[in-house]
Amino acid sequence: MAGVMARGGPVRRRRTMNEINMVPFIDVMLVLLIIFMVSAPLITTGVVDLPSVGKAKQRPQTVIEIVVGTDEKLRIKVDKGEPAAISMNQLAARVREAQGGQADAPVVISADKQVRYEAVVKVMDTLQRAGVQRVGLSVKQAG
Repeated sequence: MAGVMARGGPVRRRRTMNEINMVPFIDVMLVLLIIFMVSAPLITTGVVDLPSVGKAKQRPQTVIEIVVGTDEKLRIKVDKGEPAAISMNQLAARVREAQGGQADAPVVISADKQVRYEAVVKVMDTLQRAGVQRVGLSVKQAG
């Protein structure tokens, strides 16, 4: 006997199908498309309120500017006057003196872009610990 005989003849092997049946895949995709099309109008969009930069209506009477130089030395300038050199230890006392009892007088910190961020944060921290209420950063407008 040269080969194995089955009922009705020699044994034949089934060939495996190498093709993927795409019909179930297409059906699933169409159902998902319909679900997304129905649910998309029902989704509420979130509103994000971004802060805006505005211009002050009137210039404050006293503006105190702390200038942090590239060498991280501090200078204080009151009302566009001449800058005077100060140390970090003298900073809080000089600012309170320049405010003249007005706790809400604005203090602006301006620094060169080469200055480390840590130096600017130290100045802000010192002023806030001293009770200065309005501390801001000076920005250079592009254009």
